[in-house]
Amino acid sequence: MHTLSIPQSVIDRVVERRGREHVYEDLDPAKTALVVVDMQNAFMLPGVAHALCPMAEKIVPNINRLAQAVRETGGTVVWIKTTFKDDARQNWSTYFEMVTPQQSAKRIEALTADSKGHQLWADLDVRAEDMIVEKNRFSAFIQGSSNLAEVLRGRGIDTILITGTVTNVCCESTARDAMMLNFKTIMVTDGNAAVTDEDHNGSLRAFYLMFGDIASTDMLITWLARNAKRNLAAAE
Repeated sequence: MHTLSIPQSVIDRVVERRGREHVYEDLDPAKTALVVVDMQNAFMLPGVAHALCPMAEKIVPNINRLAQAVRETGGTVVWIKTTFKDDARQNWSTYFEMVTPQQSAKRIEALTADSKGHQLWADLDVRAEDMIVEKNRFSAFIQGSSNLAEVLRGRGIDTILITGTVTNVCCESTARDAMMLNFKTIMVTDGNAAVTDEDHNGSLRAFYLMFGDIASTDMLITWLARNAKRNLAAAE
């Protein structure tokens, strides 16, 4: 698991701007979605992965715990899968121009639908009632990447919990765009994985300062259970 490092100076700036350390701790569980980004063999399985992130395997238990808590309190669980499509070479040519031909070929092989790399990691607790959404860019919310925003709005979702890999690329890109689309967004500090602690913490700090909230798995499970009970009591 990553060693979390959020300087007090960052927390102080957040509190000065927002008035409290965690602005979304009053989330409504029934309007909350857990979005799990790219926990696929293409990023996790040695010999298959085109961009291996060894830390991703370490966060699987936290993702499974959080998924169960979200389901139990009336929320939605969404598993995001990056999928290569043939038109990407043209309509996302800038990406392919930045990597070697060998790396490009590995990515295409690993992320083509129905390949071993495209599959979700076997130890993830994926349930029949969960959603699986495919994306074709780093962010699941950028225009043309997926229909995730429309699907979540159709379910009345206003709050998103971001987990997955890697923290500073697809997870942060998805989280930032979620906020830009007016979703309350929280990155899970021990539910995201990067290649290094430096990458992980740098991403969380930047997101926390301007784009949304950060919280641990245990904190979020506590908030979900507490707020679900509060909402139930209010309805009685």
